[in-house]
Amino acid sequence: MKKSGAFSKARRQFHAALLKSVLSADASGVPANADRHSQGSVKIAQNIREQIGKSAKEAERLAGQESGAKFEGLVCDFISATFTRLPHLRPGDWQIERVAGAGGIHIAKFDQYSHLIALQKAAEKDRELAAALGSDYTITPDIIVARNPEPDEMINHGEQLLDDDVSILAPLRKVNQGLPILHASISCKWTIRSDRAQNSRTEALNLIKNRKGSLPHVVVVTGEPLPGRIASIALGTGEIDCVYHFALRELRNAVETLAMSDAIDLLETMVQGKRLRDIADLPLDLAV
Repeated sequence: MKKSGAFSKARRQFHAALLKSVLSADASGVPANADRHSQGSVKIAQNIREQIGKSAKEAERLAGQESGAKFEGLVCDFISATFTRLPHLRPGDWQIERVAGAGGIHIAKFDQYSHLIALQKAAEKDRELAAALGSDYTITPDIIVARNPEPDEMINHGEQLLDDDVSILAPLRKVNQGLPILHASISCKWTIRSDRAQNSRTEALNLIKNRKGSLPHVVVVTGEPLPGRIASIALGTGEIDCVYHFALRELRNAVETLAMSDAIDLLETMVQGKRLRDIADLPLDLAV
């Protein structure tokens, strides 16, 4: 019998936790991530739920804000359980945390965005400046992955690489600055609705244009069952690295089983175009 890897186990545990919380179904059998007004959405969501281990428990869906918060927490747990197993590929002293509504200026705690504190203070004192800036600098990722700067003892491990005359501006060197370096900004969308589909793109653009230094990974994780709605974020390039689905294999199986030819073609376009991947691909992509 083929032995399951740690990532497969973590993925199953992630799905089991979803079934116990946000991925419930009501008395009519409509899963919580489905749009009850869309027959296709309901059928796909039901099929996915059957594949990952349908829970017998029936429950009304949680309020949008509550389900989103729980989804963020479970995604954060999954990343913590997987990415931290890759020190041989991506060494470092890492922070992985859910921001949990800490406010837009939370991003300023990281090296690439620390200048935003001064920007906010200036805007608070000058209404014209505040009007000109708008909210472009208020960036609030759902989940962050950050690397702490390294002491010289770690950098010089095994060989004297640094001294007081070189590498005096590099943020990875702790003696130069003490702020963590943002490695990834992860936006979580339990479902995708047209009225807020572009929020992730806007946030990604703000991350790109407001940084001073390296650009972090900018990704979206979703539980949306309809390929058309996923495409509203996934298709195109420039702002978001990639969209990750909580159960891509099961989603592909679902649309094939239901013989949804248009959905099959759209999914393949996103997958083959490197715009859509599975949640289990994310930790390896973060190790790049």
